[in-house]
Amino acid sequence: MALLTRALVAFCALPGMVAFAVPVAIGWRSPVRAPRLALVPLALGTLLLLACVREFYVAGRGTLAPWAPPQQLVTSGPYRFSRNPMYLGVLTILAGWCVLWDSPPLLGYALLLAIGFHLRVLIAEEPWAAGRFGEEWRRYRARVRRWL
Repeated sequence: MALLTRALVAFCALPGMVAFAVPVAIGWRSPVRAPRLALVPLALGTLLLLACVREFYVAGRGTLAPWAPPQQLVTSGPYRFSRNPMYLGVLTILAGWCVLWDSPPLLGYALLLAIGFHLRVLIAEEPWAAGRFGEEWRRYRARVRRWL
């Protein structure tokens, strides 16, 4: 049960803040553009994000948080198609907020976050995975693209 609690806390603290709380705080006073159209990326991104969190919990026996990472390399679910589907889910959610609100600061936030995600993957996450999972990581990296 402790792992489930850590997984829920990590979800609220990390993508919950980055994909929901901060964008809403930035955009909520902006003019609304296309609320029905915004629901599509918001829903798809949220479903993808939740599927990733589930895979980390079930297959990886860990959480998305750096303080409780997966114990096993996660290569199932959305991770069969992208090495970083969780970040893609967050960016899809942010695209939904950008469709909803006409907010240049929100668009800037989304672009900065995309750059930050890419740099984090290159500088921290991939070297960590290579050191932690060794040959299993190298085989996975060879068959699955970093993004799409």
